[in-house]
Amino acid sequence: MKRVWTGIVATAVLVVGCGQEERQAPPPEATSPPAAVRTEPVASATMAHQTRAVGLLAPRDEVRLAFKVGGIVERVHVDAGDTVRAGQLLAELKGAEVDAAVAQAYEGAEKARRDLERGQRLRIDEVATEEQVENLTTAYNVARANLRTARFNAQFARIEAPADGVVFERLVEGGELVQPGQPVVVFGATGPGWVVRVGLADRDAVRIEPGTNADVTFDAYPGRVFPGKVTRIGAAADRLTGTFEIEVEVLPDGARFVRGLVAKVAMPLAQLPDVADDATVVPVSALVEADGPQAIVYVMDRQHNVARRKAVTLGPILGEQVVVTAGLVVGEPVITDGAAWLTDGRAVREVAAGHGDADRG
Repeated sequence: MKRVWTGIVATAVLVVGCGQEERQAPPPEATSPPAAVRTEPVASATMAHQTRAVGLLAPRDEVRLAFKVGGIVERVHVDAGDTVRAGQLLAELKGAEVDAAVAQAYEGAEKARRDLERGQRLRIDEVATEEQVENLTTAYNVARANLRTARFNAQFARIEAPADGVVFERLVEGGELVQPGQPVVVFGATGPGWVVRVGLADRDAVRIEPGTNADVTFDAYPGRVFPGKVTRIGAAADRLTGTFEIEVEVLPDGARFVRGLVAKVAMPLAQLPDVADDATVVPVSALVEADGPQAIVYVMDRQHNVARRKAVTLGPILGEQVVVTAGLVVGEPVITDGAAWLTDGRAVREVAAGHGDADRG
């Protein structure tokens, strides 16, 4: 009996000891190895009030003129660089084939007309049926439509200048066979004015407004500044460059403008709302959660080597950085690589850039 009681007491002590051990077990964060992270200090960025870009001068309206029908080119009457007037003949096809198509359509229409008149007379004599007359009427209408098409195509066997302008390129020569729609002449209308098209990064494009005045300079005219104005801002980024196209209208101011002059454009940038001239910025990669202007980042507590979760208020995105209007101060080490797998209070160790990958948990 004594031995049984001793065994019960020993078992109870063991159970109590195990329970105390479980209650005193450290949290997982304390036993997990420190997560490897990279940090970047919160920075102060001076907001630019002007941006500069380089583009090429071109007429506002530039078109590639072509024949509507194919054929052999009779003659191209202009060369690159020629100044032309509205309605001036620029190029024409050999007329034999085009004229033959018109004549064929005309004869077809005349035959259909005669057939219809004969059918109508026979209908009066009740020799032809009403259905036959209706079919002849349809054939006549189709033939007339074919004649109108042939005459219309004949008009576009000639290329005329759609407005006053300049010939930029002559793409074919007399005697060449061209297909319908194949460009023959590149033409620019100078009446609507000249423009310079430049590409801007998103951080600058959002701060440009239509109507903004710009200063344009050309290497061809050293020392001169030409007045310009922003007339169009691209609604989507270019798929290849990632930039937004900005169109700036330029006044010649007495200078001789030609297509392709290299232009340098200086444009003022609008002040961003709720953003001071010296803005606090962090890398976009530091954001682990975001809901509108509210976001979460992790800052490294170097005294205890742990990650501290912080709520911040965001401003606009400037390229690869985002403005922080509240929640951080300049110089704080915000965690970038490895932040997505952290929890508040998690032990971390800092890894220098280029020395291994940050820990993913």
